[in-house]
Amino acid sequence: MKVRAGSQYVYNPVMMDLIDPKAPSLKKGDTCRVINLPGAPKANTMGQCHVETLDGTFLGMVCCNSLTPAPKGTPATK
Repeated sequence: MKVRAGSQYVYNPVMMDLIDPKAPSLKKGDTCRVINLPGAPKANTMGQCHVETLDGTFLGMVCCNSLTPAPKGTPATK
C-alpha cells in the first residue's frame, strides 16, 4: 500500500514490524502521521516510511503495509 506524507493512519503491524520493530513505542491501533524527513528517503521507498505522533513526536520507521487510513473523525490515541 502507498502512503502519503501528512496523512493520518492506524498502525496494525505486519510480520516485518513484529519481528524487528523500528518504532517500539508504537502499539497496535495507535493513530500516527506519516512524515518525510530531510535527508532521508521519501515515504514508500522500499515499502517503508517514517511516522510521528499527532503532536509531532518522532516514533521511527514502519512498513507501509502496517498502516491503514484512519477513519475521519477518529480520536487521536497517539
